[in-house]
Amino acid sequence: MKDGLLTDRQKEVLRYRKSGLTQQQIADIINTSKANVCTIEKSAMENIKRARETIEFFHSLDSRHLCTIGKGQDLLESVQQVFDEAEKIGIKVKYDTVQLMNRIRDEIPEKNRSRYVRNPIEVYIKDDGDLYFE
Repeated sequence: MKDGLLTDRQKEVLRYRKSGLTQQQIADIINTSKANVCTIEKSAMENIKRARETIEFFHSLDSRHLCTIGKGQDLLESVQQVFDEAEKIGIKVKYDTVQLMNRIRDEIPEKNRSRYVRNPIEVYIKDDGDLYFE
């Protein structure tokens, strides 16, 4: 039964993967092929990505665009750009440098690699200093 964006099978496969099992081990447990497990896992991750994007959009509705972090920028310099832009509009960012770098890495990993921005990142800020990324 599908509850939310993931089917029960997708949840099962993700739980097994999180516990460290390989796709082949999972296939053996749930009596299917490794290729099917791969398909199930890929579909689940796509659903999770769409859900994350939807939630970020929802949060950005209460926010204003702060800046765009450009492709190829050093993440450390980008964080300083965010602080500088927030200061210009009189809002204190509620994260320190390390916390902000970790948020960018964790929340939008597909847009950065190591310390560099792979794809442009739109940064939104709320009046309380919270940030959201697209």
